[in-house]
Amino acid sequence: MHKLFERLPFRPADILLPRDCDMTRWSVVACDQYTSQPEYWQRVADFVGDKPSTLKLILPESCLEGPNVETDIMEINSTMTGYLRGDRFRVLPDALIYVERKLHGGATRRGVVGMVDLEQYDYEPGSPALIRATEGTVLSRIPPRVAVRKNAPVELPHVMLLCDDRTGSVLPPLAGQTDSMERVYDFELMENGGHITGWLMGEEQKRSFAAALEQLAAPAAYQQKYSVGADVPVMLFAVGDGNHSLATAKECYERQKRLLPPEQWADLPARYALVELCDLHDESLQFEPIHRVLFNVDPKKLLADLKAAFPGAHEGEGEGHVLKYITREGAGAITVPNPTAQLPVGTLQGFLDEWMVANKKAGIDYIHGEDVVADLSRRADAVGFLLPAMGKEELFPTVIHDGVLPRKTFSMGHANDKRFYLEARKIR
Repeated sequence: MHKLFERLPFRPADILLPRDCDMTRWSVVACDQYTSQPEYWQRVADFVGDKPSTLKLILPESCLEGPNVETDIMEINSTMTGYLRGDRFRVLPDALIYVERKLHGGATRRGVVGMVDLEQYDYEPGSPALIRATEGTVLSRIPPRVAVRKNAPVELPHVMLLCDDRTGSVLPPLAGQTDSMERVYDFELMENGGHITGWLMGEEQKRSFAAALEQLAAPAAYQQKYSVGADVPVMLFAVGDGNHSLATAKECYERQKRLLPPEQWADLPARYALVELCDLHDESLQFEPIHRVLFNVDPKKLLADLKAAFPGAHEGEGEGHVLKYITREGAGAITVPNPTAQLPVGTLQGFLDEWMVANKKAGIDYIHGEDVVADLSRRADAVGFLLPAMGKEELFPTVIHDGVLPRKTFSMGHANDKRFYLEARKIR
């Protein structure tokens, strides 16, 4: 382990990058995107063809409950092994990669790819860990993801961590030092994903980067920033994207720990997970709302049940939480006065969680983009709910004081802005 990072939960990793391939075909978007749009993944498959690609190393979430999922997982693991044996990857030892992603809309998002210590991450609400989840983890979503990861020889990250760097000391200085770094990739991403460039950070950049992170983690500065007492543990990073993927990595590591004595835990490759660290205050990071679409429902019954669940709830916009909806018949809104939840998404999700227990045929999808919600809500058996965006400045204080946000509260940008699979790391 790099000595500069001994006291930090984020550190350099032996990063694998592909060699001798079309990088645009190699890199595909996070597996949890476009789950209700199979035509997207079919387009990607047609574009990739028989060329080397991370598409062949991941399982889109829309396939997790498919009839051939076990065969799909075996094929993925076999392809991973084939890529390793076939010298598909080159290794960047003890590496951090500084990344600039020019998004489709023109903004540039900056980040650093490295690995986190899963001993210092916890997804339980109210955890004192240095790395914390931002949303409630749905435990039922972990086992199918564990099935994909547990025997995989490599991991590919789409997790994005956030730091609350209000002084711009962690990532912004790297932007002016790329001339002294080795460029390791530079290409266009598919499907309006924009352009991505990565540089291998040198020793001087690592030293400054580690020092800046240590300053962020200093208890005195933390207490002043968030107006908390000395008894409140430091939260250095919040999971911005990929909460369930990181929770899955944690579960796989915990399973391995149970088979070994504690003195061997530090040497387990599964103890770490590859991620990209970004700054919450990066101007390119826009928090977008995540909308809901319910399928296999009677729209009139669902909306009537929603109004009945809250005293004084009524049709139309008023004082309280306004829950806008779309059905085949048109758009409307239901107002919940005097809500107990902090955010409209908390009011809606709390109701839906209970309602779906009693209405087991109903399905739900979490959607980025109002246009997609409108399109999916044209079905006779569907209802779409449109939610407002939360301010990103609310993220760290809310998690520190309240534990976690309601599930699927926000998204960092549109679906095509999500992290694309590119780098890899051995985990066995």
